[in-house]
Amino acid sequence: MNADPRVTEFLPTRLTQQESDAFVARVVAHFEQHEFGHWAVEVLGVSPFAGFVGLSKPRFDAPFQPCVEVGWRLATEYWGKGYATEGARAEIAFGFDVIGLEEIVSFTVPANKRSRRVMEKIGMTHDPADDFDHPMLPAEHPLRRHVLYRMTAPTS
Repeated sequence: MNADPRVTEFLPTRLTQQESDAFVARVVAHFEQHEFGHWAVEVLGVSPFAGFVGLSKPRFDAPFQPCVEVGWRLATEYWGKGYATEGARAEIAFGFDVIGLEEIVSFTVPANKRSRRVMEKIGMTHDPADDFDHPMLPAEHPLRRHVLYRMTAPTS
C-alpha cells in the first residue's frame, strides 16, 4: 500500500519495505507513549488489512500545536466505500469521549480532494488563515503547502 503511486500521490515519497516497517514501528511506539494511535482497518470477510485510520500527535512543530490529528490511509481497492469516513468518525468520538480532547485537526495538501471530502463529511471545518507550509518539506517542494481542518469537542 505504501508503495502504490495512487495511495502516495499526496505524500512526499513512496515508501520502501524498510521505510514502511519503520512507519509501523513508529505507530507502535506512539501507542506505547500516548495510549492511542493508528489502527489497522479490517474489512470483515474481505481483507484483514485494508489500511489504517487513527489519532496521532504530529512529529513536527507548527503554530496550531500541540494538537492531535485524525488521519487515514487505505489501499485503493477500498476507496469510495466509506471506510475512511466511518473510521475517522469513530476515532473522533474516541478522542473526544474517551481521551477528553478539546480539539482534533487533520491536514493534507490542497489538491487532495478525496481526503478533504472526508474531513468535511465528518464535520471538520477549514479556515484558509490556518493553512501552513509543512516544516518537514523543503521550501521548493510541490507538496509543502497544506490545508488545516479543525473540529472542537461538542459542548454538553
